[in-house]
Amino acid sequence: MSLWGLLSMSVAEITRTAPTKLESTDYYHMDDLLTDQEREVRYRVREFMMNEVEPIINDYWERGEMPMELLPKLRALGITGGPIPGYGCPGLSSVSMGLISMELSRGDGSLSTIYGVHSGLAMLSIFFLGSEEQKQKYLPKMASWETIGCFGLTEARGGSDAAHPETTARREGDSWVINGNKRWIGLANIADFCIVWARNEETGKVNGFIVPSNTPGYKAVPITGKIGKRAITNCDIYLDNVAIPLENKLENSNSFRDTAIVLGATRIGVAWEAIGHAMAAYEYALDYAKRRVQFGKAIAGYQLTQSKLVNMLGKITAMQMMTLRLSQLIDQGKVTEGKASLAKAFNTANAREVVALGREILGGNGILLENHIARHFADMEAVYTYEGTHDINTLVVGREITGVQAFA
Repeated sequence: MSLWGLLSMSVAEITRTAPTKLESTDYYHMDDLLTDQEREVRYRVREFMMNEVEPIINDYWERGEMPMELLPKLRALGITGGPIPGYGCPGLSSVSMGLISMELSRGDGSLSTIYGVHSGLAMLSIFFLGSEEQKQKYLPKMASWETIGCFGLTEARGGSDAAHPETTARREGDSWVINGNKRWIGLANIADFCIVWARNEETGKVNGFIVPSNTPGYKAVPITGKIGKRAITNCDIYLDNVAIPLENKLENSNSFRDTAIVLGATRIGVAWEAIGHAMAAYEYALDYAKRRVQFGKAIAGYQLTQSKLVNMLGKITAMQMMTLRLSQLIDQGKVTEGKASLAKAFNTANAREVVALGREILGGNGILLENHIARHFADMEAVYTYEGTHDINTLVVGREITGVQAFA
């Protein structure tokens, strides 16, 4: 069935024709807790990933190339700018946004990150912290993918200490002049602009700046040799006396606390993303175990294999219930930084174990890209690390529950 055929169906029809794999990873019927709109969005994305992405993504992943042919199809899903109301964006619930992240990464982690960088980090920076003029100028074109944005926070020597960037911005006449470098910046080689976070030399505070990629002194260099997330390009960005207009400063970005607003929202998306990788690993492992015959019967009939599958399913179910509730709390205005960090830390650690068990069930076949699970296994290493390492997110929760900060 085509994507547009799916869109024309009622929710009841979609539910009846939804991929049967849903049953294997929805053990506690999370789907019953969703609204009709949330289910429709979930199945729309799942259909797209199964029909358009999974058949071709391994080749892109192996070559280390971005699947540019998929961007118009991703745009046609109508999910770009997710929670943003207006400006050509759909204004989806936080639960819908989580389900989108889950289903995208269940199909492929690189495409999930492509969406997350542009639609999440870049667009939410402008929506949360930009002036009305900046929102009107950038968000509608970003919603249609006419303009692509990226997000430049991490630095080579910064890592987890994102609140103290070495990149600086100083005011000179009618311009901001930015110097420094950023690392691991997704989409930077194709983006029309980058949201660059820099320390204001006058105030010492962290501010965000909209830096067009064609500005003299701006250079994005792809990072090679990655073992995960290979179908999205990450770059080193070098900024050498990059001069931008004064109005390119995000009007309401006045400290790292403002930056953290964006990071908190996207961190929850990463928690959902981890679930998607774990679901894919479980589904591939379960299917393989039923088909793989050893010592006269399918390996699904052996106790050790069943123990691994049950362990995987238990972790997935716990992650689903925890993160669904977290997303509901967002819409109720009850989320905190610690709650977001707990889900990110818990889910990525457990998903990492799930994909490892899935690869183990496939044995030697588990390291072959053609069986998909190797891609999820490698991609989870990146998910475990970005949007705050497991250790840092753990300490953020620790700070919230004890009132004592255990890191500088």
